[in-house]
Parts: sequence; structure tokens; C-alpha cells
Amino acid sequence: MDRRQFLGALGATATLTPPLALASTMPSAGFDPTEQSIATLNAALASGSITSEALVGAYLTRIDRFDRQGPEHRSVLAVNPAALDDARKRDAERRAGKLRGLLHGIPILLKDNIESMDPMPTTAGSLALARSTHAQDAPLVRRLRGAGALILGKTNLSEWANFRSTRSTSGWSGIGGQTRNAYDRERNPSGSSSGSAVAVAASFCAAAIGSETDGSILAPSSLNGLVGLKPTVGYVSGQGIVPLSPRQDTAGPMGRSVADVAVLAHLMGERPLGFGRHGDALEGFSLRGVRIGVMEVPATAHPDAAALFARARKEFESAGAVLIELTPPKGFEEMGALESTALLYEFKAAINAYLGGLDRAQVPSRTLADLIRFNQSQAALEMPWFGQELFEQAEACGPLTDARYQELLPKLQLTADTEGLAALLDGPKVDALLALGNGPAERIDPVWGDRGGDGGWPSIASAAAVAGYPSLTVPMGLAQQLPVGLMLVGRRSQDGLLLQIGRAYERASMARVPPRIGT
Repeated sequence: MDRRQFLGALGATATLTPPLALASTMPSAGFDPTEQSIATLNAALASGSITSEALVGAYLTRIDRFDRQGPEHRSVLAVNPAALDDARKRDAERRAGKLRGLLHGIPILLKDNIESMDPMPTTAGSLALARSTHAQDAPLVRRLRGAGALILGKTNLSEWANFRSTRSTSGWSGIGGQTRNAYDRERNPSGSSSGSAVAVAASFCAAAIGSETDGSILAPSSLNGLVGLKPTVGYVSGQGIVPLSPRQDTAGPMGRSVADVAVLAHLMGERPLGFGRHGDALEGFSLRGVRIGVMEVPATAHPDAAALFARARKEFESAGAVLIELTPPKGFEEMGALESTALLYEFKAAINAYLGGLDRAQVPSRTLADLIRFNQSQAALEMPWFGQELFEQAEACGPLTDARYQELLPKLQLTADTEGLAALLDGPKVDALLALGNGPAERIDPVWGDRGGDGGWPSIASAAAVAGYPSLTVPMGLAQQLPVGLMLVGRRSQDGLLLQIGRAYERASMARVPPRIGT
């Protein structure tokens, strides 16, 4: 039985709905949504030059042409069967003068580990959750929908947020297959928010929501020429998201500009964005006098990526920023091993609790041990290239009260936070940290899986994930025709300040180069 037959037998039809089956129910308006910002779309909707119904149709047509057919980027896992009806309702509300908010009638996509009450399952990419539907929105989705957003569909991802195997290929899931980079379909899209990144880069939606435990928003955003924000942990509610580590997990916005990301971040949050001592204006913000700690470029970096970073440094200085050279603390060298062990314990506890709360009729797997057995029973579909050794290692861990976990957690927090980011930020009194991001992307390799051929991952980004600090990636341009982003890390609850700094750099550099989809 192949994947499509398996899903058909389960009745998970929303995952297979052809976009044009929905788009064909309405006349084409001839509107090209490519590279259109949220502000531009709002203006077009307000002027009447486009309707939300036609906008949804335009995105669905584009998804069908380039994602399901043509280059087959395979970024959109499920199309919302209710999207056009919802769009018509937003149009009727607009005609009646009842606008919900900043996203009224704007189509966005959700990573498929985020629950919504639309007629689509929330699968985390796994066939084990292929029938897992939900009667309520995750709080972040409820907030976005309350502001008028249209949920266009769900995006593919690295299955189980890339926490099943050390030899996985980013962007692959049992349900969705392999997502392909927006700039070169033979290249790795990174993950685990792979589909969200590719879909936004390819203009299959206005913007998208991803999630991150360590790198899953930032890395695919960087490798697909996007802005991605990993908010301060706790700023966005984690309820209704398939968990990996509640201590580190957070959802966050991914877009083609800082402005688009800032709109989504503002609406998703449980409290106001933190702008620090620099006021609350995004466009009027100046880098003059802003102190930025710059991390050294690793020796493994691609020369072209290092050159882009050198250019970015000059643009920061030209805009008036004060750059201070910094060196990563030695403790960062042991942070990865400590984090990996902590995540094994946390995943087991979190996924057991999550599975136990699902409808047994829809999801027979109730524990991590059940998932392991399910994957073994469906090995041809779930494990054609790589196994589930991380699942097995996590299952072998004890509870969160285990002495090993209790001893390593304070060490991890000390390394990442007190002796790590806090020391880097507070010692020289800088406003943010700056580093070269990952990229250019390596080739997709189902034999070896991801091998870190993208130049490495900045230690401050991992430290931010562990310690719960906000982090942001902004495009710097192309290296060998592939995107590379810079990374910014700030203090907890100063997400707004990071967005201000990122926007000021974006405005000065104009570095993003859109992909040439289908050419």
C-alpha cells in the first residue's frame, strides 16, 4: 500500500484535495499574488481591485501549478476545503463595513503541527496522526483568525519536527514526502518548518506560521530567503501545538519582509511586543548608536556567505550602529550534548501527554512506545530512508523526575543563559547579538540525510532556543544563487527591538532576491 492508498483508506481526504478543485468554483480575477506584501494586499482589498475570494483562488492556482505539479516543491500538505467559503464571508463582512483586523481576508498557511478547527487533520507529518482533527483552534490560530486571517491550508514539515532520527532529511514526512528548496528543488529546504518557508518564498500564501525548538523557524527561513522570528518562549501560547519540548517550543511568523513578520508577531502574542528603550516605531527606527555584539565567522563558512556577512557588517556601520567584536563562551561547546539529552526526556513526557489527550478513535497510538510500533508496522511508508533512533532513545529515558535530567537541566540553563547569552549581552552592554546564519543549502541526500553542509549553525541561535531568548533571521542576499541570512539575538521580551533592528538593516541593504519559481 502506498502513501495515497493509506490516506484514502483512513478517509484523510483533506490532505489530498487538489487546489484547483476548490479554485475552479470561482472565476479567475487574473490577480498575480507573487511577492505581494500584507500591506499591498490590504490596500488592494480595501480599494476593491481584488476580493478575498479571488485572492484565495489565485494562491490555490499557484499552489496547483508549482507545488503539486511543475517543479513540485511539495510545501503545502493540505488545502483547507473551507478556504473559499471563509473568503466569501470575509468579503461580505468587508462590504458591510465590519473589518475584523489587520489580516481581514488575508490567506496564510500553518505548519501542520498547529491545530485548527478547519476540516483538515493536524499530523506533524506522520501517518499515525493522519485522522487527527480538532474542534478548536490553537490559541495563536484563534488570535489570527480573530484579526481576519484566512487559513488557506497546512504546510509540510520535517516529520515530528525533525526529532525522529539523526539521519533524517529535512523537509521529509511520511504524509507529504520531500519538500524542495524554493530556489533550487535539488537543494535542502532545511527544517523543520520546511513547507512554511518554501510556501512563503514561492508566494503560495501571504505569510505562514512555523514552530521552533532549536532552529526550525530560523534555518528554513535563512535557506529560503525569508525573514523568520523565533519569539521569546512564552510570548505565543504553545497550547494546540504538537510538542517536542514545552520548555523550548514556540510558534513564530515567517514572511518575505520584516514588516509582514511584525504584523503577525503582534497579533499572535499573548502580550505586547517588547521594544526595549528604543520606542515602538518600526519604520522610524534608526540604527544610530545601537550597540551590536558581532560573533566571529566560523572557519567552516562558505566564502561567499562570509563575504555577504562582511558586507552586512559595513551596512550596519554605515547606518550608525556600533559593532563590538565578541567571542562565544567556551561553555557553548558542551551545550549541544546537554540539550540533546534534555530533549529526549522532554519529548517523551510531552508526546505521551499530547497523545493521551487525542480522540482514541482517530489516533489509536497513545504513547511514544505506540508510535514506535506504528512506524515499525508501516516501515515502507514511514521509514524508507531513515529510522527512529531518537524515538527509541527517548523511550528509554525515565520521567522528568529522573536524577540525570534534574542534574543536567541547571547546567544547560547556566551554559546557555547566565554564562552564555546574558554574559554576551550584559558584559559589553550591547542591544543585540549578530552572527552569520546557515547557508547556502546542501543537496537533498536521502542516503546520508542532513550532514550540516550548509556552513554550520550559529551557537547564539541555539543558545537563544535553549534559554528562551528571541531570535530573528533576515536575508543578506545570494551565495552561489542560494539564500543566506544573518542572525540576530536579543534579550527576553525584546522581540520588538529585534524587529526594529532587522527592519533597519533590511531597509538599508534591500538584499533579498526572490526565487524564480518554475523557471
